[in-house]
Amino acid sequence: MPAYRTPYRDIRFLLHDVFDFPAHYAELAGEPLTAELLDGILEEIGRFTEQELAPLNAVGDREGCRLENGVVTTPPG
Repeated sequence: MPAYRTPYRDIRFLLHDVFDFPAHYAELAGEPLTAELLDGILEEIGRFTEQELAPLNAVGDREGCRLENGVVTTPPG
């Protein structure tokens, strides 16, 4: 199975060009969010997703979650 790769180009297009997220953030938070800072945050989210979350997909697919006596048990990881 191929390794998961974060679709940075698509995410950046949506956040910068479609939704203009930095402008909305500044309007709500009252302080600016630069494109560089947003891209840095995306890079870290992507790294975490690729290195920490994606490897758990296979075991989750194999074992799944179980509900026994009102308690949910999740796969290792």
